[in-house]
Amino acid sequence: MLTRCGLERSIRFVLFLVLGLAALTFGASLFVQRQTRAWFDKDLNLRAQLAVNGARRELVQYWQDDPARLADVLGDMTQDERILGACACSSAGQTLACTPDVPAGIDCARLVERVVREGPNPEWGHWAEAQVLPGGEVHLAAVPLSRIDTDGQREELGYVVIVHDLSFVARREVRTRQFLLGAFGVLAVSASLVTLVASRLSWRRWSADLRRFLRGDRAPAEFSPILSDVRELVDRLLDQEGHAWTPQRLRDTLRHHLRGEKVVVLANREPYVHVKQADGSVTVMHPASGLVTALEPILRACSGTWIAHGSGSGDHETADRNGRLRVPPGEGAYVLRRVWLTREEEKGYYYGFANEGLWPLCHIAHTRPTFRGEDWEQYRAVNAKFVSTVLEEVDSDDPIILVQDYHFALAPALIRRVLPRAKVLMFWHIPWPNAEQFGICPFSDEILEGMLGASILGFHTQFHCNNFLDAVDRSLEARIDRERDAVVHHGHETLVHPYPISVEWPMRQLAGVPDAKTCRAEVLQELGLPSSTLLGVGVDRMDYTKGIQERLLAVERLFERNPEYLGRFTFVQLAAPSRTEIERYRLLNEEVEALAQRIVERFQRPGWRPIVLLRAHHEPPTVFRYLRAGDLCYVSSLDDGMNLVAKEFVAAREDERGVLVLSQFTGAARELTEALIVNPYNLDEGAAALATALEMPADEQQMRLRAMRSYLAEFNVYGWAGRMLIDAARLQRRERLSHSLNGGAAASAVAG
Repeated sequence: MLTRCGLERSIRFVLFLVLGLAALTFGASLFVQRQTRAWFDKDLNLRAQLAVNGARRELVQYWQDDPARLADVLGDMTQDERILGACACSSAGQTLACTPDVPAGIDCARLVERVVREGPNPEWGHWAEAQVLPGGEVHLAAVPLSRIDTDGQREELGYVVIVHDLSFVARREVRTRQFLLGAFGVLAVSASLVTLVASRLSWRRWSADLRRFLRGDRAPAEFSPILSDVRELVDRLLDQEGHAWTPQRLRDTLRHHLRGEKVVVLANREPYVHVKQADGSVTVMHPASGLVTALEPILRACSGTWIAHGSGSGDHETADRNGRLRVPPGEGAYVLRRVWLTREEEKGYYYGFANEGLWPLCHIAHTRPTFRGEDWEQYRAVNAKFVSTVLEEVDSDDPIILVQDYHFALAPALIRRVLPRAKVLMFWHIPWPNAEQFGICPFSDEILEGMLGASILGFHTQFHCNNFLDAVDRSLEARIDRERDAVVHHGHETLVHPYPISVEWPMRQLAGVPDAKTCRAEVLQELGLPSSTLLGVGVDRMDYTKGIQERLLAVERLFERNPEYLGRFTFVQLAAPSRTEIERYRLLNEEVEALAQRIVERFQRPGWRPIVLLRAHHEPPTVFRYLRAGDLCYVSSLDDGMNLVAKEFVAAREDERGVLVLSQFTGAARELTEALIVNPYNLDEGAAALATALEMPADEQQMRLRAMRSYLAEFNVYGWAGRMLIDAARLQRRERLSHSLNGGAAASAVAG
């Protein structure tokens, strides 16, 4: 016969079994519903594409000259019982022909306007959407139609709109949901009855426990792990939406996982710099920074505050007395809070310790790091100054704070001392060296302890994570969990995970940039080059880690090995001046200028130059014009965390033309595997890759770019931020559970 204790445990087990199955049923139902809809979307888009492809020749033949025959072709395409109708819409929004059964509310003018404005879905290659019309819910797919003219150029004719009936989808979803609910219901009842009979339950005690739980009383501590697992399972099911990460999904993630919408970003670089001109006017400049490229869309999506060094000559005039202003100009999506630094602070913290010390220490680029005691003191003081500003901007005791890069290694621990419940996510945008190399820094222990104040510490690659863990293992007394990639130091746990950063998708900055054909014509005209010129492009800050000299030497080797490209191929290097107050950077400018001039003098011909060096700051529209104009883009970094220029080139090439030549020493090389991967130190290999890129057939270019663009569409910057936030929320739940269990165990010990 069961003991009283055994009966009680059986009762509680049944209770939480039922609750767990109910939660699982709910989560599974939502997951199946969303997954089913995603499958149907894929099927309908594929059907629409196949229907148009099957009739493409007839559609092109009768598109403009014979509306009656065009209507017949559309009618033949709608023989499938699920296709309600089809329309032919010109690129200007004119209705050329429609089948009789097209539902009311389908208007070519409005539809084409939306298709052009929103662009195609990157997964399908055409615009698609589910809509509710007076006759019911339908699925619209606008498949582009084009032809090749006599000059070999692609001519866009318009769109074939396929209208599918979605009523059958709703019926199947209802049946699937009913089946799931029934199956889980039977399972729950059966499991409960078997357990009840086997253990001879005491109904009075069971009812009392159930009433207490339904009233909201705390569940017994021994079942907390079960509840936690069930909650995490439901969260994971809800996260599997089957859709790309978008600004809205990121906002939903913040609300669902962290009960908030606003974030605070701490970064040295500001997203908008105001510069005073000679005539007294003030203009806005976008800094050449991968960090800004990645983070600015996050703040647009989530609102909040960006705290940064106000470095522009017109920054004081455009901010209020507290250094605040709303940006972007004219939109005001979020707040920019500027921090003012003295000349001595900027010299010691930024130019000194950060960029003469940490930057060369972390990059394998053969420049010796310099560490000065006075620079370290300024670095510590400025970190504290920025953290004080962070504390002024937060509005709760558990804010979400994103600390960015090597300028603020001490900030996470400083923040945690004042706000122990804060969700501090630190991301290190540059490489992390091996433990022996990092040990060169005289202040290595303080830097590690500062970074371990974060809840989440992110790097671009697992390799950099491993190097960081090795550095902690070598320098600090801390417990390292290699299975979970976590560090426990002074009772606080920090997850050390790879989060490869990416770009916005689709990129907002491409909206005003002309198509590739127009960009190419404009760029060649600006440079005074013949229209038949093959064009290579490089875009970088003028930095010794970017391999600009190796890039130009590879171009020189190309002309030596392949003289047929003399007079036909020009390489354009956009190089933004950077950190010119540091001697190593001033020398680099001189060296690159001299190298480019030597190559030009060696190979130039009348009306043609082998290399064009544009040493100036270029705004994003100009950068993207060059990326779209190029036949190839060469990224030759000698050591890099990610290198977002490579991803920007892929994102810019909506024409699916052009070739990316990419250094193996970039984080991007681990993701954009369809690029031509090279060792930039090997000049023969670089030259061979350039020749291969220039000779690559159009269909292979399209295949490579399409694969890389699909990858970026799925793993964009919103997903980068979302995955960090979700991991932070799970860590927070785990910590709360640990505190709860430890508190319960302590209470039991006292009671005993």
